[in-house]
This record gives sequence, structure tokens and C-alpha cells, in this order.
Amino acid sequence: MITGSGLKKTRFDWYLFAFALVLIAIGTFAILSSTSLLPAQSRIIRTHFLALFVGLIFMLLFWVINYQIFNDQWKYVYAFSIIILAGLFIFGVVDKGSRSWYRLPFFSLQPSEFARIGLILSLSSYLEKNFNRMSEFFYLFLGLLITAPFMFLMLKQPDFSGILITLPVIFAMFYVAGASSFHVYVILAYVFVSSLFPFLWTAIVLNPDLADNMFISAFFELADLGWNTFFFIVFVSAAAYLIWKITVYFKNIPGIYFAGFAVIIIAGFLTGIFIKQQIKSYQYKRVEVFISPEKDPKGAGYNLLQARIAIGSGGFLGKGIFSGTQSRLGFVPERHTDFILSVIGEELGFIGTFGAMSLYALIIYRIRKIAALARDNYGYFICVGFFALFFSYFLINFGMILGFLPVAGVPLPMLSYGGSNLVSVFIILGLIQSVYSRRYSIT
Repeated sequence: MITGSGLKKTRFDWYLFAFALVLIAIGTFAILSSTSLLPAQSRIIRTHFLALFVGLIFMLLFWVINYQIFNDQWKYVYAFSIIILAGLFIFGVVDKGSRSWYRLPFFSLQPSEFARIGLILSLSSYLEKNFNRMSEFFYLFLGLLITAPFMFLMLKQPDFSGILITLPVIFAMFYVAGASSFHVYVILAYVFVSSLFPFLWTAIVLNPDLADNMFISAFFELADLGWNTFFFIVFVSAAAYLIWKITVYFKNIPGIYFAGFAVIIIAGFLTGIFIKQQIKSYQYKRVEVFISPEKDPKGAGYNLLQARIAIGSGGFLGKGIFSGTQSRLGFVPERHTDFILSVIGEELGFIGTFGAMSLYALIIYRIRKIAALARDNYGYFICVGFFALFFSYFLINFGMILGFLPVAGVPLPMLSYGGSNLVSVFIILGLIQSVYSRRYSIT
């Protein structure tokens, strides 16, 4: 239809769709090349094209459906997302140390990919209904309670990469909804402390000689939930109170700030203990590889070092499609999933890698534009959530390859092999298209 100003109000963002299809095409060629010598290639390719077909159907379905129905039915969306995650502990199978998959007759399903979409839809509904009150800490806290079951269930699998992807999404959505910067910083401080303790304990596990030091040994034993743990909590509480009393003589700072500081430290510490209990041996190795991949070039550091060699060997123009030696001959493990970028770098060179990065940037840019065009806050929050999700995938996977972040088992959507991930991406694209197509709607 044509508006009064002569502008065509299209109901489908062909730019977003085209960018995604080109990226999927590049990923398909990379998957075909990297799996050419694998015994399971036929199964991998069959699953990939099945996911592509099913994903396209779901994209069209979610494009046709008015996205606002999920605002009305958010409780059912939320309950469904929790159920499919909780069901893993009854019907799920353990793969690579995590109970993250349903094994079905013809394919496997990773429910966290779809539960994450449900979380974004549910949280968007909460933010839309409380938009004018999100600056109050109480409503921010209630919003965090909505996300807590997702975080807990993913942590119990454990699926640390899923948590790593989801946290930036949550913070981005709260921030654009009007949450106080101070409150956001408080939550970020809690997350930092929760991560710091397990990271330090991991460093001790990887360097057992450190435990010879009496103080480091005592610190490590804090995670045992014994008397040391109790004394540490008492010490933090007493230290906060003492510092407040001393500070009062110089500046009258309300005691609530010192109490809050103590609560953050204690809550983060206890959460850190819970996280440490979920860490598997291979995840300790990932931290070791991040710190020094050269330390174990034939073991834990092998994947990352070989991926970098593959990318570097591609040069500016690459070796050509189906001509990569590092990836095709199996020097790069997980080359069709987490390290798909190494295949593109080797076969298409810097030009191909830059092209893939550019397509991601264009997709993210289009989502941002559609968010600005959304006719209501609910559609806006949905797009913000998906914007942050794609940006997180992009940043973490590229950062992992370049060595800025630990190897986290995070795929690169539309490029990496992964049936559940590909179908979930198409659902996301369908929801974004639904927001776009109804930007001028009155009902």
C-alpha cells in the first residue's frame, strides 16, 4: 500500500531477510567444506537442511502472527519456557558434560535456544506493563525474579555459555526500559563478584602450588561451606560496619550504602560457591586455554591454536571454497560449530571474514531500525532483546577466536552448524518481521 507521502509501507523487511540468507549461504558452504571428510557428514548436512526448511516455515508463521498476542499470553510463554528447561533433568541426555539436550528419534533438540526467546517475550511484557516504574528498585528486582529460574536451570545443566549469552540481553532490556543506572551498576557488581570468586578458585585449581600459601589455602577452603565460610560472612559484615563507623567521623554517608556493599559481597560469594560446584573439569581447561593456549598445545589449547593457524593461513583472499587444508583435514576440531569462523577465514580469507562481520553488523543495524519503528513499547523491547542477543553472539564468538574471551562453546548464528540454533534464529527473524509489518497498524 502507498502512503499519502508516496512511501511504500512494505510488510516485510527484505533487507534483513536478504542479509540473513546470504550469511546462511556462506555458513552452508563452510559447513559442507568443513565436514567433507567426517563420517557423519550426511547426517550433519541432512539436519542442517531440515533445520533450514523448518526454520523458514516458522519464520513465516511468526511473521503472520501478531506479535502482541505474546504480550497477552506471556504467562503461558513463560511457563512453557520453564517447563522445557526443567524437563531436561528428567528426559534430557548428557552430552559433553552438560544435560542440555532432548534426544528425539530423528534429531536432537536444545531447549535453551527456544527458552531464551520465551524469556525475551515474557520480560518484554513485564517491562511494557511497568514501563513508568522501572526506575524503582523494587520493580527492577521483580524483573530479575522473572529471569532467576532461567538462570538457575541453565546453571544446573550446566550451560555457562547460555548464561553468558543471556546476561547482556537482560541488562540491555532493563537499561532501555528506564532502570536507574545506579541500580544496574549494583546488579553488575553482584554479577562481577559472583564471577570473581569462581574465577579465583579456578586459578588455584589450575595452579595447585598456590595452595601451599596459608592464606590462599584458607581462601580456597571458603568454598567448602564449612566454618570458614561462616567466619568469612561474619568478617565481611563486621568490616562493612566498622568502615561505616570510621567514615562517619569524616563524612556522614548513610549506613545503607555500607550494608548494601556487604550484601553484594556476601550474595556474590554464596552464588560463586554454587557456580563452582557446577563447574566441570573441561570448563577448568577452557579457562586455562584462555590464560595461555600455548601451555597445552596438544591438549586443551589445541582447538584455539589450530583455529588461529587456519585463519592466518587464509591470507587476504583465502585458499578458495572447499580448498582449506586446516579445516577439511580435521586439524581444527569443532570446525563446523564453534570454530566455523576459522573455516571462513581460511577459505575466503580476510575478505570473506570481513564480509561475514559486515553482514552481522547490517543485521544488527536493521534490528535497531525496526526497534525504532515499533508501534508500541512491547515491540520495541522485543527488538532490543534480539538486538542484544545477536550482538552478544557476535561479540563472544569473535572474541573467543581472537583470544579476548575464553572458549565458551558459543556458535555463530546463521554460520555455525546447529539445528536448534538455526530454527530459533528463524523464529527470531519472524518475530522481528512481525513487529516491522505492524509498525503502522492501529489494531
